[in-house]
Amino acid sequence: MTAYEVAVRAEATLGEGPTWDAAAGRLIWLDILGSRIHTYDPASGRRTVRTTPQHVGAVKPRAAGGLVLNLRDGVALLDPDGTLGWLHHDPLPGRRANDAAVAPDGSLWAGTMRYDEATGGGTLSRIAADGTVETVLDDVTVSNGTGWSPDGRLMYYVDSPTRRIDVFDHDGGRITNRRTLAEIEAGAGFPDGLTVDADGCVWVALWDGGAVRRYTPSGTLDRVIALPTPRITACAFGGPDLTDLYVTTARTGLSAPSALAGCLLVIPGAGKGQPHPAFAG
Repeated sequence: MTAYEVAVRAEATLGEGPTWDAAAGRLIWLDILGSRIHTYDPASGRRTVRTTPQHVGAVKPRAAGGLVLNLRDGVALLDPDGTLGWLHHDPLPGRRANDAAVAPDGSLWAGTMRYDEATGGGTLSRIAADGTVETVLDDVTVSNGTGWSPDGRLMYYVDSPTRRIDVFDHDGGRITNRRTLAEIEAGAGFPDGLTVDADGCVWVALWDGGAVRRYTPSGTLDRVIALPTPRITACAFGGPDLTDLYVTTARTGLSAPSALAGCLLVIPGAGKGQPHPAFAG
Protein backbone atom coordinates (compact mmCIF):
# COMPACT_ATOMS: atom_id res chain seq x y z
CA MET A 1 0.00 0.00 0.00
CA THR A 2 1.40 3.38 -0.98
CA ALA A 3 1.34 5.87 1.87
CA TYR A 4 -0.33 9.21 1.36
CA GLU A 5 0.57 12.48 3.03
CA VAL A 6 -1.46 15.63 3.61
CA ALA A 7 0.04 18.33 1.39
CA VAL A 8 -2.43 21.08 2.36
CA ARG A 9 -4.90 20.93 5.21
CA ALA A 10 -8.03 22.59 3.90
CA GLU A 11 -11.79 22.27 4.03
CA ALA A 12 -12.54 22.64 0.33
CA THR A 13 -16.21 22.13 -0.42
CA LEU A 14 -15.38 20.63 -3.82
CA GLY A 15 -11.61 20.41 -4.24
CA GLU A 16 -10.67 19.74 -7.86
CA GLY A 17 -8.30 20.24 -10.77
CA PRO A 18 -4.72 19.68 -9.51
CA THR A 19 -2.29 20.94 -12.15
CA TRP A 20 1.49 21.21 -11.93
CA ASP A 21 2.68 24.63 -13.04
CA ALA A 22 6.23 23.76 -14.10
CA ALA A 23 7.26 27.35 -14.86
CA ALA A 24 6.39 28.44 -11.32
CA GLY A 25 7.29 25.19 -9.54
CA ARG A 26 3.93 25.00 -7.85
CA LEU A 27 0.69 23.04 -7.84
CA ILE A 28 -2.53 24.82 -8.77
CA TRP A 29 -5.79 23.39 -7.47
CA LEU A 30 -9.23 24.79 -6.78
CA ASP A 31 -12.46 24.67 -4.84
CA ILE A 32 -15.24 24.76 -7.44
CA LEU A 33 -18.13 25.66 -5.13
CA GLY A 34 -15.94 27.79 -2.88
CA SER A 35 -14.89 29.88 -5.91
CA ARG A 36 -11.23 29.73 -4.90
CA ILE A 37 -7.95 29.09 -6.70
CA HIS A 38 -5.25 27.60 -4.47
CA THR A 39 -1.53 27.32 -5.14
CA TYR A 40 1.00 25.26 -3.21
CA ASP A 41 4.80 25.30 -3.53
CA PRO A 42 6.07 21.97 -2.13
CA ALA A 43 9.66 23.24 -1.92
CA SER A 44 8.88 26.18 0.37
CA GLY A 45 5.45 25.25 1.66
CA ARG A 46 4.09 28.61 0.46
CA ARG A 47 0.38 28.72 -0.25
CA THR A 48 -1.89 31.29 -1.85
CA VAL A 49 -5.66 31.54 -2.20
CA ARG A 50 -7.49 33.74 -4.70
CA THR A 51 -11.27 34.18 -4.90
CA THR A 52 -12.97 34.03 -8.30
CA PRO A 53 -16.12 35.98 -9.22
CA GLN A 54 -17.98 32.79 -10.17
CA HIS A 55 -17.79 29.06 -9.52
CA VAL A 56 -14.60 27.86 -11.20
CA GLY A 57 -14.34 24.42 -12.80
CA ALA A 58 -10.70 24.39 -13.90
CA VAL A 59 -7.57 26.56 -13.90
CA LYS A 60 -4.53 26.03 -16.15
CA PRO A 61 -1.29 27.94 -16.77
CA ARG A 62 -0.96 30.06 -19.92
CA ALA A 63 2.10 30.11 -22.17
CA ALA A 64 2.04 33.92 -22.09
CA GLY A 65 1.87 33.99 -18.29
CA GLY A 66 -1.17 34.10 -16.07
CA LEU A 67 -3.98 31.57 -16.04
CA VAL A 68 -6.96 30.41 -18.09
CA LEU A 69 -10.13 29.79 -16.05
CA ASN A 70 -13.14 27.64 -16.88
CA LEU A 71 -15.80 29.70 -15.12
CA ARG A 72 -19.56 29.27 -14.73
CA ASP A 73 -20.35 31.56 -17.66
CA GLY A 74 -17.43 30.75 -19.97
CA VAL A 75 -13.66 30.78 -20.31
CA ALA A 76 -11.67 33.74 -19.00
CA LEU A 77 -8.04 34.84 -19.05
CA LEU A 78 -6.31 36.04 -15.88
CA ASP A 79 -3.26 38.15 -16.73
CA PRO A 80 -0.16 38.29 -14.52
CA ASP A 81 -1.19 41.79 -13.37
CA GLY A 82 -4.51 40.44 -12.10
CA THR A 83 -6.69 41.62 -14.99
CA LEU A 84 -9.53 39.18 -15.72
CA GLY A 85 -11.31 39.18 -19.07
CA TRP A 86 -13.55 36.85 -21.06
CA LEU A 87 -12.09 34.81 -23.90
CA HIS A 88 -15.40 33.05 -24.50
CA HIS A 89 -18.58 34.24 -22.75
CA ASP A 90 -21.56 31.88 -23.01
CA PRO A 91 -23.80 32.05 -19.93
CA LEU A 92 -26.65 29.56 -19.67
CA PRO A 93 -28.88 29.56 -16.59
CA GLY A 94 -28.48 26.41 -14.51
CA ARG A 95 -25.18 25.38 -16.13
CA ARG A 96 -21.64 25.64 -14.78
CA ALA A 97 -18.11 24.82 -15.76
CA ASN A 98 -16.45 21.61 -14.69
CA ASP A 99 -13.11 19.93 -15.44
CA ALA A 100 -10.88 21.01 -18.34
CA ALA A 101 -7.52 20.03 -19.84
CA VAL A 102 -4.96 21.47 -22.24
CA ALA A 103 -4.41 19.40 -25.39
CA PRO A 104 -1.01 18.82 -27.00
CA ASP A 105 -1.69 21.71 -29.43
CA GLY A 106 -2.28 24.15 -26.57
CA SER A 107 -6.07 24.35 -26.93
CA LEU A 108 -8.33 24.10 -23.88
CA TRP A 109 -10.89 21.29 -23.78
CA ALA A 110 -13.44 22.59 -21.33
CA GLY A 111 -16.39 20.71 -19.86
CA THR A 112 -19.73 21.89 -18.54
CA MET A 113 -22.63 20.36 -16.62
CA ARG A 114 -26.00 21.33 -15.16
CA TYR A 115 -26.11 22.16 -11.46
CA ASP A 116 -28.93 19.63 -11.17
CA GLU A 117 -26.87 17.09 -13.16
CA ALA A 118 -29.67 16.69 -15.70
CA THR A 119 -28.88 14.00 -18.25
CA GLY A 120 -27.32 15.42 -21.41
CA GLY A 121 -27.16 18.95 -20.03
CA GLY A 122 -23.42 19.43 -20.48
CA THR A 123 -20.83 19.66 -23.22
CA LEU A 124 -17.14 19.31 -23.97
CA SER A 125 -15.75 22.16 -26.10
CA ARG A 126 -12.39 22.95 -27.66
CA ILE A 127 -11.32 26.57 -27.18
CA ALA A 128 -8.42 27.86 -29.27
CA ALA A 129 -6.05 30.64 -28.25
CA ASP A 130 -8.00 33.17 -30.34
CA GLY A 131 -11.26 32.28 -28.60
CA THR A 132 -12.65 30.13 -31.40
CA VAL A 133 -14.94 27.51 -29.90
CA GLU A 134 -15.98 24.13 -31.24
CA THR A 135 -18.38 21.83 -29.41
CA VAL A 136 -16.64 18.46 -29.49
CA LEU A 137 -19.21 16.46 -27.51
CA ASP A 138 -22.77 17.30 -26.60
CA ASP A 139 -25.26 15.15 -24.69
CA VAL A 140 -22.80 14.99 -21.78
CA THR A 141 -24.09 14.81 -18.20
CA VAL A 142 -21.07 15.44 -15.91
CA SER A 143 -18.06 16.27 -18.08
CA ASN A 144 -14.98 15.26 -16.11
CA GLY A 145 -11.48 13.86 -16.61
CA THR A 146 -9.77 14.47 -19.96
CA GLY A 147 -6.22 13.54 -20.94
CA TRP A 148 -3.96 12.47 -23.80
CA SER A 149 -1.54 9.63 -24.38
CA PRO A 150 2.16 10.58 -24.44
CA ASP A 151 2.20 10.53 -28.25
CA GLY A 152 -1.01 12.59 -28.44
CA ARG A 153 -2.78 10.02 -30.60
CA LEU A 154 -5.35 8.96 -27.98
CA MET A 155 -7.67 11.02 -25.80
CA TYR A 156 -9.23 9.65 -22.61
CA TYR A 157 -12.49 11.05 -21.27
CA VAL A 158 -14.94 10.59 -18.42
CA ASP A 159 -18.65 11.45 -18.32
CA SER A 160 -19.03 10.37 -14.70
CA PRO A 161 -22.55 8.84 -14.61
CA THR A 162 -21.61 6.41 -17.39
CA ARG A 163 -19.07 4.81 -14.98
CA ARG A 164 -16.72 4.54 -17.98
CA ILE A 165 -13.33 5.77 -19.02
CA ASP A 166 -13.67 6.19 -22.77
CA VAL A 167 -10.87 6.49 -25.31
CA PHE A 168 -10.87 8.22 -28.71
CA ASP A 169 -8.44 8.43 -31.55
CA HIS A 170 -7.08 12.00 -31.59
CA ASP A 171 -5.63 13.76 -34.62
CA GLY A 172 -5.25 17.46 -35.23
CA GLY A 173 -7.81 18.43 -32.62
CA ARG A 174 -10.38 15.91 -33.89
CA ILE A 175 -11.60 12.88 -31.98
CA THR A 176 -13.11 9.75 -33.53
CA ASN A 177 -13.79 6.08 -32.81
CA ARG A 178 -15.09 6.33 -29.24
CA ARG A 179 -14.82 3.11 -27.27
CA THR A 180 -14.60 1.97 -23.65
CA LEU A 181 -11.20 1.61 -22.01
CA ALA A 182 -12.55 0.53 -18.62
CA GLU A 183 -15.77 0.48 -16.64
CA ILE A 184 -15.99 1.09 -12.89
CA GLU A 185 -18.06 -1.63 -11.30
CA ALA A 186 -21.12 -0.83 -9.19
CA GLY A 187 -20.21 -0.09 -5.59
CA ALA A 188 -16.70 1.16 -6.39
CA GLY A 189 -17.68 4.78 -6.95
CA PHE A 190 -17.78 6.94 -10.07
CA PRO A 191 -14.84 7.96 -12.27
CA ASP A 192 -13.97 11.63 -11.87
CA GLY A 193 -10.75 13.43 -12.81
CA LEU A 194 -7.90 11.61 -14.52
CA THR A 195 -4.28 11.96 -15.57
CA VAL A 196 -2.15 9.99 -18.02
CA ASP A 197 1.38 9.05 -16.95
CA ALA A 198 4.60 8.79 -18.96
CA ASP A 199 3.91 5.09 -19.65
CA GLY A 200 0.48 5.87 -21.10
CA CYS A 201 -1.38 4.47 -18.08
CA VAL A 202 -4.55 6.24 -16.96
CA TRP A 203 -4.95 7.22 -13.31
CA VAL A 204 -8.52 8.00 -12.30
CA ALA A 205 -10.02 9.40 -9.09
CA LEU A 206 -13.10 7.61 -7.75
CA TRP A 207 -15.87 9.80 -6.37
CA ASP A 208 -17.55 7.90 -3.53
CA GLY A 209 -14.89 5.23 -4.06
CA GLY A 210 -12.18 6.50 -1.70
CA ALA A 211 -9.40 5.52 -4.09
CA VAL A 212 -7.29 6.27 -7.12
CA ARG A 213 -6.89 3.54 -9.74
CA ARG A 214 -4.40 3.04 -12.56
CA TYR A 215 -5.38 1.33 -15.81
CA THR A 216 -2.90 0.22 -18.47
CA PRO A 217 -3.35 1.34 -22.10
CA SER A 218 -5.11 -1.99 -22.73
CA GLY A 219 -7.65 -1.25 -19.98
CA THR A 220 -6.26 -3.63 -17.36
CA LEU A 221 -6.57 -2.46 -13.75
CA ASP A 222 -3.09 -2.81 -12.30
CA ARG A 223 -3.06 -0.57 -9.23
CA VAL A 224 -5.45 0.70 -6.56
CA ILE A 225 -4.47 3.25 -3.91
CA ALA A 226 -6.97 3.51 -1.06
CA LEU A 227 -7.42 6.96 0.47
CA PRO A 228 -8.94 8.14 3.76
CA THR A 229 -12.03 9.98 2.51
CA PRO A 230 -14.68 8.83 0.02
CA ARG A 231 -15.02 11.79 -2.34
CA ILE A 232 -11.81 11.67 -4.36
CA THR A 233 -12.12 14.13 -7.23
CA ALA A 234 -8.96 14.37 -9.35
CA CYS A 235 -5.26 13.54 -9.53
CA ALA A 236 -2.14 14.89 -11.24
CA PHE A 237 1.60 14.31 -11.08
CA GLY A 238 3.73 17.14 -9.76
CA GLY A 239 7.03 18.04 -8.21
CA PRO A 240 10.22 18.85 -10.13
CA ASP A 241 10.53 15.30 -11.44
CA LEU A 242 6.75 14.67 -11.80
CA THR A 243 6.80 11.61 -9.54
CA ASP A 244 4.44 12.73 -6.78
CA LEU A 245 0.72 12.17 -7.31
CA TYR A 246 -1.42 15.01 -5.94
CA VAL A 247 -5.03 14.20 -5.17
CA THR A 248 -7.94 16.55 -4.48
CA THR A 249 -10.93 15.69 -2.28
CA ALA A 250 -14.37 17.08 -1.43
CA ARG A 251 -16.60 17.61 1.60
CA THR A 252 -19.82 18.43 -0.23
CA GLY A 253 -22.72 16.06 0.42
CA LEU A 254 -21.03 14.19 3.26
CA SER A 255 -23.13 14.08 6.42
CA ALA A 256 -20.09 13.57 8.63
CA PRO A 257 -16.95 14.54 6.66
CA SER A 258 -13.66 13.35 8.08
CA ALA A 259 -10.87 15.76 8.99
CA LEU A 260 -9.19 14.99 5.66
CA ALA A 261 -12.21 15.63 3.44
CA GLY A 262 -11.42 18.73 1.41
CA CYS A 263 -7.65 18.44 1.87
CA LEU A 264 -5.01 18.22 -0.85
CA LEU A 265 -3.27 14.85 -0.51
CA VAL A 266 -0.02 13.65 -2.07
CA ILE A 267 1.35 10.17 -2.74
CA PRO A 268 5.13 10.59 -3.02
CA GLY A 269 6.89 8.53 -5.66
CA ALA A 270 3.65 7.09 -7.04
CA GLY A 271 4.86 7.00 -10.64
CA LYS A 272 6.14 9.23 -13.41
CA GLY A 273 3.94 11.89 -14.96
CA GLN A 274 4.34 13.55 -18.33
CA PRO A 275 4.80 17.29 -18.85
CA HIS A 276 1.65 19.13 -19.89
CA PRO A 277 1.54 22.10 -22.26
CA ALA A 278 0.32 25.46 -21.12
CA PHE A 279 -2.73 27.03 -22.77
CA ALA A 280 -1.55 28.77 -25.93
CA GLY A 281 -3.51 31.96 -25.28
